[in-house]
Amino acid sequence: MRNIPVDEVDGLDRAVLAIGTDYPYEHLLPLHEHRRAQVLYAATGVMRVETADGAWTVPTARAVLIPPRTRHQVTMTGVSTRSLYIEPGAAPWFPGRCRVVDVSALLRALILDAVDMAPRYPAHGRDATVVELILHELRNLTPLPLDLPLPAAPELRRLCDAFLRAPDIHDPPARWAAALNVSERTLGRLFRRGTGLSFAQWRQRACVLRSVHELAAGVPVTRVAGALGYENPAAFTVAFRSLLGRAPSAYRAEHRATPEEERPTRPDGRPPGPARA
Repeated sequence: MRNIPVDEVDGLDRAVLAIGTDYPYEHLLPLHEHRRAQVLYAATGVMRVETADGAWTVPTARAVLIPPRTRHQVTMTGVSTRSLYIEPGAAPWFPGRCRVVDVSALLRALILDAVDMAPRYPAHGRDATVVELILHELRNLTPLPLDLPLPAAPELRRLCDAFLRAPDIHDPPARWAAALNVSERTLGRLFRRGTGLSFAQWRQRACVLRSVHELAAGVPVTRVAGALGYENPAAFTVAFRSLLGRAPSAYRAEHRATPEEERPTRPDGRPPGPARA
């Protein structure tokens, strides 16, 4: 199935529904939820999934697991998705919180194949076997550190949201403490309580995850590093590698390797260019 709302087929008595969707460049899918669990796979581009308690960055060829009835919004940069909508009873092991995962070559092939299956595929036979194998493979996915926890406290959450719109690795904690009318020590406790991270850890993670969008859009590493406030590309690369285990150039290379025919276009038909800051 391609480019149809899941609500149109949600009632089908099948454990897994697979839908491929092509989105306009720089598209925002506003807050919504699904009755089924969702495996949202980025065939192209980069996604940012947000819920009340966190944000998850999903690069090309990765997926995010979204539990049933979880309200979320998705910001998309050059994205074509392949989604699996799974009956909750068919995946009792599904996590209770969103999680970005690596996707093996086998699972990727299975997802792409499932999208081309009939919506009401036979309950027995080849297509049903594909679905069973998908459910088996989903149990063993490797989690990736691409999540950014967000605090529930309204005042601190507003500051975090503002930072995410214009991240700066040198944004001083004193500025945040002053805005909250608390000491820097208290600010540290608020961050630990609200996110599980120190202020410095959260700030660095936010900067690195923001950079994934820019790198996938083709922005040079040097320019990305400078926009985030790093003194030089080497310092940015160290921070990037410490979180994601790979150099930032690897993410640019992955995006360039995407087959041209699979890449979405802008509304005017031109190929997508770098994302706007």
